[in-house]
Amino acid sequence: MTLPARGYDLLRDVDVRLSVELGRTEMKLKDVLALGEDSVVMLDRLTDELLDVMVNGKLIAKGEIVAENGRFGLRIVELVGASAPAGEPG
Repeated sequence: MTLPARGYDLLRDVDVRLSVELGRTEMKLKDVLALGEDSVVMLDRLTDELLDVMVNGKLIAKGEIVAENGRFGLRIVELVGASAPAGEPG
């Protein structure tokens, strides 16, 4: 379904949840219960890899963390197209 450009105006004020995924890991429950202050959990992503940017759980972009005025931010580096090959996000 393709909406005309002004058809998107109806959707501009809809709230969505934007989240950024730093990485993932799988752990046994006993290991989660053993976590405490100063525990380190290794994630599946390397420090130089782009982060996943998701809207309502759907991958829409890749980005990188920036710091500005003492706060974290996100710089969008790549938008994920709807024309990705089968089996890839998009």
